[in-house]
Amino acid sequence: MKKYIPVLKTSGLFEEIEEENLIAMLGCLGAKVFSMEKGMTIFGEGSPAKYIGLVLSGSVQMVQDDFYGNRTIVTQIETGGIFGESFACAGISNLPVSFAASKRGEFMLIDCSRITNTCCNACSFHKQVIFNLLHLVARKNLDFHQKIEITSKRTTREKIMTYLLSVAKQEQSNSFTIPYDRQALADYLGVERSAMSAEIGKLRKEGLIECQKSNFTIL
Repeated sequence: MKKYIPVLKTSGLFEEIEEENLIAMLGCLGAKVFSMEKGMTIFGEGSPAKYIGLVLSGSVQMVQDDFYGNRTIVTQIETGGIFGESFACAGISNLPVSFAASKRGEFMLIDCSRITNTCCNACSFHKQVIFNLLHLVARKNLDFHQKIEITSKRTTREKIMTYLLSVAKQEQSNSFTIPYDRQALADYLGVERSAMSAEIGKLRKEGLIECQKSNFTIL
């Protein structure tokens, strides 16, 4: 577990936890580490909603499929981020979404009940982890609110520009790299890839944006 400490220190879940306490804490929480290849499912829809995942390397996408098999990417979680926490904390029985590795990587799983229920050792850092988890769940809800704001726009053009402007604001720069390729961006926005590509082409011709693969500049 020691080799993961640099990543764990960047995770909001372990904020304010001293390095010397991290190893003991992971043992207390029963943390497990495993590797997954790109495209492999970590949690499938219908799986028990009891684990919190942490991305040690690579990335994870939260994916939702409708009755007809249409795929929507709800969000992407990068290295140091956590996933599944909102569902685990909500106390629901089964996941309504899936989580899949979008890049090959290593991931950590922690049973949520091991966090929310104070351990018999009364670890001094346990209360801090609970506070951190509450903070992260609240932040994730804000992210979902932003996603709703983007996907509720009426046209594909509006969805693209609303998303790009939100990333520019977050990065505090008019030039940035998004975490999605073209198909994944279409799945995130909930639009057809061909229609999205056509709109991006129009935006480029009108001199509103420049782009090369996942790199964008708002002019």
